[in-house]
Amino acid sequence: MWIDPEEVLLAGALWVSERANPFFILQRRRGHGRGGGLSGLLVGTLDVVLDSSARVAPYRILLQTADSQIYWNIACGSSRKEITEHWDWLESNLLQTISIFDNDEDVTTFVKGKICGIIAEENRLKQSEEQEEDCGKFREAELKMRRLFGMPDEEKLVNYYSCSYWKGRVPRQGWLYLSVNHLCFYSFLLGKEVTLVVPWTEVTQLEKNATLVFPESVRVSTRHTEHFFSMFLNINDTFKLMEQLANIAMRQLLDNEAFAADRSLPKPCKTLKNVSALKRDLDARAKNERYRTMFRLTQDERLDGHTDCTLWTPFAKMHVVGQLFISNNYICFNSREEDLCQLIIPLREVSIVEKADSSSVLPCPVSISTKNKMNFLFANLKDRDFLVQRISDFLQRTPDSSWGDSSPLTLIGHSASSSSPLSSSAGSESGHRGRHYHAGLPTASQGLLQLYHRDALEDLGPKAMKEKMKEEAWNIHFSEFGRGVCMYRTSRTRELVLNGIPERLRGELWLLFSGALNEMATHPGYYGDLVEQAMGLCSLATEEIERDLHRSMPEHRAFQNETGIAALRRVLTAYAHRNPGIGYCQAMNIVTSVLLLYCPEEEAFWLLVALCERMLPDYYNTRVVGALVDQGVFEELTRAFLPLLYEHMQELGVISTISLSWFLTLFLSVMPFDSAVLLVDCFFYEGIKVIFQVALAVLHDNMDALLSCSDEGEAMTILGRYLDNVVNKQTVAPPIPHLHALLTSGDDPPPEIDIFDLIKSSYEKFGSLRSDVIEQMRFKQRLKVIQSLEDTAKRSVVRAMMTESAFSIEELEELYCLFKSKHMTSCYWGSSSSAAERHDPSLPYLEQYRIDPAQFTQLFTALAPWICGGHTPTLAARLFRLLDQNQDGLVNFKEFITGLSGMYHGDMTEKLKLLYKLHLPPALCPEEAESALEATHFFTEDEPRESSLLSDLDIVGQQEVTSGEEGQDGGGDSEEKKEEKVKDYRYYLRMWAKEKEPKTETIKDLPRMNQEQFIDLCKTLYNMFSEEPLEQQLYHSIATVASLLLRIGEVGKKFNNGSKKADHTATQALPPDPQREEELGEGGSSESQVCQALADAQLEPVAPQTSDEETKDDTSVSSYSVVSSGSLQCEDIADDTVLVGSGEQRRGSVLDVDWSITFEQVLASLLTEPPLVDYFEKKRDIQSKMAACKSQRAVERQTSSASDHELTQHSV
Repeated sequence: MWIDPEEVLLAGALWVSERANPFFILQRRRGHGRGGGLSGLLVGTLDVVLDSSARVAPYRILLQTADSQIYWNIACGSSRKEITEHWDWLESNLLQTISIFDNDEDVTTFVKGKICGIIAEENRLKQSEEQEEDCGKFREAELKMRRLFGMPDEEKLVNYYSCSYWKGRVPRQGWLYLSVNHLCFYSFLLGKEVTLVVPWTEVTQLEKNATLVFPESVRVSTRHTEHFFSMFLNINDTFKLMEQLANIAMRQLLDNEAFAADRSLPKPCKTLKNVSALKRDLDARAKNERYRTMFRLTQDERLDGHTDCTLWTPFAKMHVVGQLFISNNYICFNSREEDLCQLIIPLREVSIVEKADSSSVLPCPVSISTKNKMNFLFANLKDRDFLVQRISDFLQRTPDSSWGDSSPLTLIGHSASSSSPLSSSAGSESGHRGRHYHAGLPTASQGLLQLYHRDALEDLGPKAMKEKMKEEAWNIHFSEFGRGVCMYRTSRTRELVLNGIPERLRGELWLLFSGALNEMATHPGYYGDLVEQAMGLCSLATEEIERDLHRSMPEHRAFQNETGIAALRRVLTAYAHRNPGIGYCQAMNIVTSVLLLYCPEEEAFWLLVALCERMLPDYYNTRVVGALVDQGVFEELTRAFLPLLYEHMQELGVISTISLSWFLTLFLSVMPFDSAVLLVDCFFYEGIKVIFQVALAVLHDNMDALLSCSDEGEAMTILGRYLDNVVNKQTVAPPIPHLHALLTSGDDPPPEIDIFDLIKSSYEKFGSLRSDVIEQMRFKQRLKVIQSLEDTAKRSVVRAMMTESAFSIEELEELYCLFKSKHMTSCYWGSSSSAAERHDPSLPYLEQYRIDPAQFTQLFTALAPWICGGHTPTLAARLFRLLDQNQDGLVNFKEFITGLSGMYHGDMTEKLKLLYKLHLPPALCPEEAESALEATHFFTEDEPRESSLLSDLDIVGQQEVTSGEEGQDGGGDSEEKKEEKVKDYRYYLRMWAKEKEPKTETIKDLPRMNQEQFIDLCKTLYNMFSEEPLEQQLYHSIATVASLLLRIGEVGKKFNNGSKKADHTATQALPPDPQREEELGEGGSSESQVCQALADAQLEPVAPQTSDEETKDDTSVSSYSVVSSGSLQCEDIADDTVLVGSGEQRRGSVLDVDWSITFEQVLASLLTEPPLVDYFEKKRDIQSKMAACKSQRAVERQTSSASDHELTQHSV
């Protein structure tokens, strides 16, 4: 590529000049390519270790002038071809012009200006933002990565680091390249080259550790090996980036969603040295994720910036030091000291932002007022003017009035939250509840508990008084700290939550602490529209919902009538309609039923959204990945906090059994309702860490009993009975019988445990748990869980296919890996259709991964035993159409194995049947026939159309004849028989059973083949034998068979025409009589077609290594074989070939539409030739093909596939 001219003082050092003229020198780097001796080895090693100023590329062009000792580097290239193009351009465009200049300085100025102009023009034409943003040094590193590892242009480099790779006990110093989809390492030390490519989707573990052997290293584990990297300049940054990229890969495995760069990322003020746009993008994503998690904001919220400041807290009469965060819809504050103060101000609530007067006590203050009369004072802001301007810009973009401009159903089909959030103009959220539903739509406008407490007499007992005291404490808190979304959240708020939220306030506070309040406020009417759209729709999710409705808290009277059941149905169905990726999962019904007890329907829906999409990520998808991940985290925490118990329970295998239901239902299914709902209070405020704390506290309380357990059942009973007796002694509502407790209570019930004591104990013993540590542990477990799920899927597929194919277990596993990797490459390198669209997790594992025609062609070319040179892509396309039974343009693994197994393990008849089908519709598409002259007649005129349908009607006619004969053989009058059948009901049962039976296809069921299809079959066979050892014998055999079949077709044609004259109503000719084949010998004109077709076939590129002379020899021999076997005479007259036979002359391109043959005739004819029989009966080994396919890196296959196929098609 052209580069900005830069000075070079020593042109000869470390470089070899290959070409030169008076003004330019083309040089090659020592150590690149073959030869170079010791100096070459040293230079190559220095380049890799030091990443010297060799401009990375091994070739360069220098500008030189006679008088000056300074050279200018103007171009570099990664290959000889690239640098030669630049050299040729200079010689043809500049050399003659600059030779007439008198002054060398003018030459230098002119050339430099010209090169800079070319670069500017190239940059102007490039649309890619990354290319413009990335600095020159980084672009060179990306080019080097693609050259070293054979990556396509779609593979984007994120960053590269100098490090050591430990191969055995020897460190190899080199460069680690982290791209979006691969981890790559390259080292060249004294002639020893080390190249490593690991796809992120194959990483099972990523750890940063320090040992004596590997000081401060990163360990990257895959299923089969481990790789150690050390000697990083900044190991923490490198490891964080590795984690991000591995996480993206796991998301690809889980959802098949490709990584999409953020196009709206603001451009940096200046080009950052050695930092790519993708690295900035990933850094921004990490910051956004932390920001959203900290303040429970929606998935579309993007952090614009943050700054240090102080916040005046009127309740404490002091300034709190912390950070101010600004995003597109919120202003947030978090104190530096944990739990001291947190604040969320939605921009939709802001009325005034103004700069207050600055003083020594209060420097650079900004005052923000909200619509519900709250005022917030921030001070000590470094760049106050810029901050106020940014807030003003965001406020201008925030809609202030109507919600009617929005399209509230923009989120349907996406698991992410709001993509274009809208704002409300009102200050109080409670004022909007229940007013957005469509008229006549049945909805619960208040929590179900309130419906039942409305008519109850006022309770004045001690428990009720305690509940009123709680309410009063919260009212005092609201008056002091504010109410609603702009409330100050402090350690006092947490104390109140841990003491239990009053029933009347529970719904409101759940909505506030979970962040669901913001989503509901910005999407008014959304839930009502969803309910209306989902009404009457039937799907797998709705069937599962209906099945589980009456299992959702059946002991609670709110769900013992249609009011509660209908509300639950609407919420679950609406969510399944909103997010088909999750749809419905068991345990969602239990959680949702609890939400409905305290919230109106719309609020319960948005709480469910917050749970499924933010607070419990991936918990409720088809494979409950999130719950399995947290189960792994829980095991790790148990090992850290309760090591003795962990070892004992691992032996019993209890932890994995018990914890899944605890996490999926937030203890609601295993603990009495009144107690578990207090854990839900804490969960909405603190997040998942509370569930971990309580789970650890439960194990700790039962440690002695569990250590004495001898089996899993005993441990389960102990924990079950303990949880059944966790009680809430402060509850006002009448106790709800817990079904699990009723079933497990014994004669001697254990003592009751107060839920408040359990929560307090969990904070005292395990309160040191931090959310960021849990997230780190989740990442580690996510790699393990998703990879183990992939292994389980592979085993399921292999087991299912064992009965349907003759491949061994190892072969099926290898094929599955190749098939899946082909699917995954399309996921991140793009294809004709999106991989996410093709992946349906609700399908069986056999059908989840699917590939398109281009990918199928690549696998067919690499693995199929039938390689036909340039004809291979055509054959692959036909097999794809044959296997694609539902005609959706995609083939799943089961269909792929079916086709491959037929080619490898079928007997001769099966193989020939498959080959025969590949030359008939649907495998043969109409477009393929257009190259022939008769295509216009074949597909347009009426009479030929009738004959073309002959093959389709053949089987129908045969069945009619057969059924007719059966009717006659039965004897008796048809009417009597009809009456008898009516009386015999068993006849209809037999007929029904017969229809249900899968029909086995026999060779008689195959349609007839016309002449054009037969000629195509001959061409395929001819190409197929090109690389065989007995090539000539096979050519001779196929020529003999072709001649024989042409004569049989002629006999059949005459017989067909004769029967048509005898009986015009007949739609199908009887099969030809084999005894008459010898009598009718005409068929020279048809044989001429084969002669011409086979001659044409030779013009195709059979194999890459075959020379032109060999091809000519093959043509002459095979043509002679065809001609001599049919007793024909061939005359070459200029370019036109006239074939003479049987006294007739006919142009070689005119086909006979009445001619046809059957598969039985093809099979019988091929059986007469031993070479053909041996060829098709020969056992083929797929192991070598798979090994070759595996040894090639997936990246190389991807880059070569498109170009190779295009070349082949053009050459044909």
